[in-house]
Amino acid sequence: MSPWIYILPLAAALTYVVSALSLKRATDLGTGVWHTTFVSNLMAAVGFQVLLFFGGTWQPLSLWWQPFVVALLFISGQLWALLALQRGDVSISTPVLGLKVILVAGFVTLLSPEKLSWQMWLAAVLTTLGIASLNHSGAHRPGSNATGTIVAAALAAASFALFDVLVQKWSPIWGLGRFLPIMVAMTGLLTLGLIPLFPSPISALPRPTRRWLLWGGALFALQSIFLVSSIAYFGKATPANVIYSSRGLWSILAITFLGHWFHSTEKTLDASVMRWRFAGASLMFAAIVLVLM
Repeated sequence: MSPWIYILPLAAALTYVVSALSLKRATDLGTGVWHTTFVSNLMAAVGFQVLLFFGGTWQPLSLWWQPFVVALLFISGQLWALLALQRGDVSISTPVLGLKVILVAGFVTLLSPEKLSWQMWLAAVLTTLGIASLNHSGAHRPGSNATGTIVAAALAAASFALFDVLVQKWSPIWGLGRFLPIMVAMTGLLTLGLIPLFPSPISALPRPTRRWLLWGGALFALQSIFLVSSIAYFGKATPANVIYSSRGLWSILAITFLGHWFHSTEKTLDASVMRWRFAGASLMFAAIVLVLM
């Protein structure tokens, strides 16, 4: 297989961690989930148009419901992911998003005659233990909402998993340079409907808040381009998500060594809390690796 099958998802995973920390900082400074979704989606809608140069086949309007459905799933996943970041810590929400790869395999199984292997069942058990470890750690942080964070992140994982499977299923007849630009342009148009939900205009946000918001939104769009393009072009959703799910471990390492750059308070958590979170992330990553065995 082409090395880009691994390089692009890895680049997406690393970019996501920096994006998540930036958006978390913007949230701490007063931005809301609607602001974040709006900025991230508009930047993605513009960025994905670069893929038009890759060409493809324009399909009749009778098939344009396909990119529309995928666009709705993208917005759903993004909203839940941002709510998870807003409710809790990056070191909880990011590893739980690793559920996505197992859900991808599950959705693929539902759409084909394949049966779940023993690796998949073992992966499910390890994932459950991993979530339990993450939830246990959250109880040690005053004012945290570990359960709400885990639920929101799990719903985001489910939305993004179905998104990936449908991109893999429908994009081949359109081509990389047609399906993705159309789909993400639709997300941009749908996102305009969020403007009435803004608690305040983006222009009214303090300059430091806008700076973190724009930086995080741009990186969120970039990581989406890396991952989704890889799935649409190579048609390998599961391997791509295995690599991408390493973001759970990268997020904890980033918080440990780079958290001060983002003014993250998670680095100051009790050592036992971070050990639980690292254990949970490691169990989930082991489960993800098992999916491909």
